[in-house]
Amino acid sequence: MSDFEGLDLQAVEDQMDEGRDGAGSNRVVLGVLDGSEPPEQWINTIESGAVLVLNVDGDLNELAAGFARPVREAGGELMHFRGFLIVTPPGVSIDSQRLD
Repeated sequence: MSDFEGLDLQAVEDQMDEGRDGAGSNRVVLGVLDGSEPPEQWINTIESGAVLVLNVDGDLNELAAGFARPVREAGGELMHFRGFLIVTPPGVSIDSQRLD
C-alpha cells in the first residue's frame, strides 16, 4: 500500500473555511518532516493559512518540537495519522470522528 492510500486530502481541503475574513491561503501543502527544513518554515506556512500534510521521516516528537507548541498556542491543531503529521492553522479543525 502506498503512503498516500487512505489519506483523504479532499476531506482536509473541505475543512478549510474559504470565507473567513479573507484570511488563509486555501492551500494544502504536502511535505516531508525529516529535520531538513527549519521549524520557522512550517510556522510561516501555517501562519499563511495553509494546512500541512507532512510525511514523518524519523522521531515525530523530536522533529516537531520546534513548531508544535507555537502552532498550538496560536490556535492551530496537530494530529499524527498513519505516518503523517496533519497541521492546521487557527480556525481549521481536524475532524477525526470517522477514525473510531
